[in-house]
Amino acid sequence: MKNTVVTFKEAKQKNEKLSMLTAYDYSTAKIIDEAEINGILVGDSLGMVCLGYEDTLSVTMEDMIHHTSAVTRGAKNTLVIADMPFMSYQTCVYDAVVNAGRLIKEGRAQAVKLEGGIEVCDKIEAIVKASIPVMGHIGLTPQSVNAFGGFKVQGKDEEAAKKLIEEALAIEKAGAFAVVLECVPAKLAAIISEKLSIPTIGIGAGVNCDGQILVYQDMLGLFSDFTPKFVKKYENLGEKMNIAFRKYIEEVKDGVFPAEEHSFKISDEVIEKLY
Repeated sequence: MKNTVVTFKEAKQKNEKLSMLTAYDYSTAKIIDEAEINGILVGDSLGMVCLGYEDTLSVTMEDMIHHTSAVTRGAKNTLVIADMPFMSYQTCVYDAVVNAGRLIKEGRAQAVKLEGGIEVCDKIEAIVKASIPVMGHIGLTPQSVNAFGGFKVQGKDEEAAKKLIEEALAIEKAGAFAVVLECVPAKLAAIISEKLSIPTIGIGAGVNCDGQILVYQDMLGLFSDFTPKFVKKYENLGEKMNIAFRKYIEEVKDGVFPAEEHSFKISDEVIEKLY
């Protein structure tokens, strides 16, 4: 059954947990889709886990459209949400609507996500008015890493906590169908989740969010540059891949691969005529 923004709304009403993962290519999206997950985020995290950047700031609209279109070809029943990259919406409302539209029209996403609180609510409202569903994102917003002075937990003191609550409520009022809470203390995330009628999707925000999201390379041990505290590794596929690659290299060197079953045949009569 196809997951939509209505699915997310109904899950919140029924107190059913939502699950999300990132994906950036057709093959991975197809596997995740077949696992019957609720949502796939084509995150600008691709800048780090796919393109090798130090952060997400260098990711372009063209990057996002390219990867989103690949994911949407593989995901048939999952709600696909595309990240709006840095400076694709911060400049003005017009740019925000146009670029959101490109992710829907060219990338074939069903929704977009943008980072920020009260300062982006006018963009959220305009994009929603253009019939494009929007997911918000507050707490640690990686596109603001320079303003934050690094990747740090947000909302730890009273003033910051109250601000996050206000921002979550403002995002809901602006028309977002859900909001990501990243690196927010668990008890604060629980309060925000209780106050909102739209689902909260946590990443490093505790168990009381309405859903959870992880970068799939993190939870499978495929990205080894660093591992955030909130990541649980469900498999170490990176290690298994390394073993497989080394075995392949060894078999090529030893002439074991390709074996006869991996090769194609030709008539001996044809071969004799070639000499």
